[in-house]
Amino acid sequence: MKPLDYSRIARQALAWVGVWVVVFLVLGGGFATPVRGIFRLLPLLLAIALVVAVNGAVLLPRLYFTGRRGWFVLAGAVLVLALSFFLQYGMAPDRAFPIRFGRGARAAGPGMATLRYLLPLATAFLGSSLFEVMRYAGYQEKQAVQAQREQLATELKFLKSQVNPHFLFNSLNNIYTLTLLRDEQASESLLRLSGMLRYMLYDSETEAVPLGREIEYIRNYISLRRLKDSRNMNIRADLDESRPQLPIAPLLLIPFVENAFKHSRVEDLPDAFVHVSLSTTPGGIRFAVENTVPVVPSPVDSVGGIGLDNVRKRLALLYPDRHALQVIDQGRRFSVSLSLELS
Repeated sequence: MKPLDYSRIARQALAWVGVWVVVFLVLGGGFATPVRGIFRLLPLLLAIALVVAVNGAVLLPRLYFTGRRGWFVLAGAVLVLALSFFLQYGMAPDRAFPIRFGRGARAAGPGMATLRYLLPLATAFLGSSLFEVMRYAGYQEKQAVQAQREQLATELKFLKSQVNPHFLFNSLNNIYTLTLLRDEQASESLLRLSGMLRYMLYDSETEAVPLGREIEYIRNYISLRRLKDSRNMNIRADLDESRPQLPIAPLLLIPFVENAFKHSRVEDLPDAFVHVSLSTTPGGIRFAVENTVPVVPSPVDSVGGIGLDNVRKRLALLYPDRHALQVIDQGRRFSVSLSLELS
């Protein structure tokens, strides 16, 4: 619970006092001057301020916001009724209500006698309660959003730290082999790997990157996976780069591609494939990944990787109501399609 803001409670008490001063002065009440009227209303105005202050500083934080709603209602009713009876009978038992309704005489009977005091006090209590509850709900919502953002930042840092060591080792080993063979691909592959690491470490610190950078990362990843491809693996990547400046959250698409390579075992099985496609729309993109699933899963399928749950969380937070994710598991085939509004 946020610490009490006594200055806000005082301002709200003064606001309710001001409201009822205006109401009473508009009603008239036979006052010779407004100052005289306020003087006659002073005990009631002080009671209104007291109700709002006690409600904001004690009843709401200690009862309502801690879940003891029944005790809050009871305590509020006791406070309002006690002050109403005190104003009518405790200070000057024979004194008429400051505002003259009709003949202006004090109403007969304890119930009707306190009704005139009860109305402004109850209104101030209920109004201040509603205001504070709405403010507290807004505060809780902001806290929830902040917590989600902090969690997203943590997950993104975790995502960046999860450079698949197997992939990194294989890439470096393949590049080393190419250097021994004096293959021209060695320097180009090293630049690709360097670009990927730079993107993960630095470019992804921002909230959004150009779509072209995300596509470049995917292309580099696929190219490094295809090193030493002696049997022409069935890997296809159709990536539309016609709108490279579209802003997109960094490292949002690559988990789908990583999972496809990991679970299809396309580098080991002759009938395996991985197909990746990205097309742009007037306001966003359509991204799809399809891969085969081996009959006998690999032991690595159950460990490592970021997984789709992380991506779902990021999409829900970053693109609420602006994305559609469909995951289809057909046993031997697995596909993911994502429609995303980016502008």
